[in-house]
Amino acid sequence: MSIQLPLSFQVRMQTQLEEDYTAFKEALASASPISIRVNANKTSLLTSLTPVPWTETGFYLSERPSFTLDPMFHGGAYYVQEASSMFLEQALKQSVDLEESLAVLDLCGAPGGKSTHIASLLSEGSLLVANEVIKPRANILAENIQKWGSGNVVVTNNDPSHIGVLTGFFDVMVVDAPCSGEGMFRKDPDAIQEWSEANVKLCSERQRRILMDVWDALKPGGVLIYSTCTYNSEENEENLVWLSNQQDVETVPLALQPEWNITETQEQGMRGYRFYPHKTQGEGFFLAVVRKTEGDEAGNYRKSKRPYLVSASKQEKVLVQDWLSESSDWEIVKHKETLRALPKAWMLELEQLYENLRVVYGGIELAEVMKNNAKPLPALALSQHLSADAFPRAEVDLATALKFLHREDVVLEDSANGWVLVQFNGVPLGWGKKLQNRVNNHYPKEWRIRMSLDEALKPENLEKQFVLGNQ
Repeated sequence: MSIQLPLSFQVRMQTQLEEDYTAFKEALASASPISIRVNANKTSLLTSLTPVPWTETGFYLSERPSFTLDPMFHGGAYYVQEASSMFLEQALKQSVDLEESLAVLDLCGAPGGKSTHIASLLSEGSLLVANEVIKPRANILAENIQKWGSGNVVVTNNDPSHIGVLTGFFDVMVVDAPCSGEGMFRKDPDAIQEWSEANVKLCSERQRRILMDVWDALKPGGVLIYSTCTYNSEENEENLVWLSNQQDVETVPLALQPEWNITETQEQGMRGYRFYPHKTQGEGFFLAVVRKTEGDEAGNYRKSKRPYLVSASKQEKVLVQDWLSESSDWEIVKHKETLRALPKAWMLELEQLYENLRVVYGGIELAEVMKNNAKPLPALALSQHLSADAFPRAEVDLATALKFLHREDVVLEDSANGWVLVQFNGVPLGWGKKLQNRVNNHYPKEWRIRMSLDEALKPENLEKQFVLGNQ
């Protein structure tokens, strides 16, 4: 494919890459690699596929299939994610002890690639706050977090300055900053149209403002992981140098394998890591890690006089107490008619989050309670913490799974009456309620497959459809 690059961008990159520029430009004219990251808590790794070398759970596909028609995708068994950005795994593993109980912020979380990746890497005793400033995108982030199934995540919809008031709250902050998008040129032609020298300057200024807005929320000794999907030094190395001049930080070097072909940079003592498409199998990306060496510690958190999180009654807890594995790890709270499980060890901190931030989703939504009956909710079906024997399960074939996800009527002949967990290849998808000879489909309307299934359900097309685990 041909790609028409802005002239001033070409001049910039020729200066930056010198003799490598021709290979870089040729790489931009080639097809983008397709990669996925597997949820090891829901399915096994794909030994038949080529691994993404800097992560344990990432794999390349030879072509882009219709992910919409794979029930495993809807069940949170994997996430379609750009390979370069999976380098976040190395940044976390090499800069913090992931066995500890950490408070982590993903500041610019939508649509959920990095948030679900972080959630997979953290210990179960940790807490992740996944934030997104744009409300519709925050809702998408919340959907993807629910499908991934981690219970120790809170999704918020806040400006960075709102989060900055939580002094010394976080051990780790991941800031994948909004940028000029140069690294996405071959995936997103609109990014080329929107690029300009002025926009690069605007993005750099905005990135600095974002960093300052949230800086106080990072603990002394805490780690900031900063990344962009752009090539220019203004949004990358120069911002790190600027940060080091404003705050007390030290750079955190990362060990690289030579075969990764990642380009290490260093400017005024600040290290960074660049991904170029002519060297690595992925899009353009930049990442750096710094440690905060000075600053204010968090205060002691106390229970609010008017708590935002109200415990469910004993009778309500009885309705759902057998639904979660390790039920003693969870605090069951009630808001309106919804019962929710939150990590018991973090309740004082969660109270601060709910009091200071706009929380879109948190913990595990368990059930709606009506007249002493509990209706299980979609997030519970997809949760990694659902007890294996809490509900009967119905294993369905590909055609039935797609119909279920399309929110059509399905037949579950061997199931008893009541709530049934519909699953495909052992991965839960959602709830059906069997009433004698019919099944009510309780898959969420807003999550349903919207495309027509007429062609997909033809036997010859079902045989060819990409399904994770069949590779």
